[in-house]
This record gives sequence, structure tokens and C-alpha cells, in this order.
Amino acid sequence: MNIKIQSIHFDADKKLIAFVEEKVEKLSHFWDHIEDVDVFLRLENAEDHSNKVAEIKTHFNGKLLFSNEHHSTFEGAVDAAYMALSRQVKREKEKHLGL
Repeated sequence: MNIKIQSIHFDADKKLIAFVEEKVEKLSHFWDHIEDVDVFLRLENAEDHSNKVAEIKTHFNGKLLFSNEHHSTFEGAVDAAYMALSRQVKREKEKHLGL
């Protein structure tokens, strides 16, 4: 699985990048046909504390799955995006296998 992480409007530290990589690697437990994963971390100019955004795009078998989550921390945003995307991957796998 090829993982690309981009931080927009800030510089991500090694600890955050390691957290994202560890979380995204878990997607392969659901289905090993996942080819590429793109992760975008960005700060938004929001008035509330939920100004950290994590977007995860997954490419496999010619399909694109996408999750976009806001949270007060990047770890929380990545975790929420991972959970949403894991449900989508499970659903696609069930469709593909005819379950």
C-alpha cells in the first residue's frame, strides 16, 4: 500500500505522521486490494475549535473512497476519518464478494 501524507498550512511533526501512517495501515486489515491512500491534513480558519481537517482518499480496483472529518485535534480528525473510511471499505468488499 502506497501512503502519501500532505500537511497544508502547517508542518506536521514526526509523531503526527507516524500516527497517521499507523492508522491508515490498518485499512489493509479490511481488504488487501487497497493500492494507494492519500491523506491531507489541513488547518481551516474556523471560529470554533474544530479547525483541524483530515481527508483520506483510498484507491483500489478502479474505485475511489473518500472521508473528510473536522475535529479539535488532528489525531481526532484522522481517527474519525479512518472509522468512516473503514466502514466504506467493508461495504465495498461485501459488494465485490457478493455478500
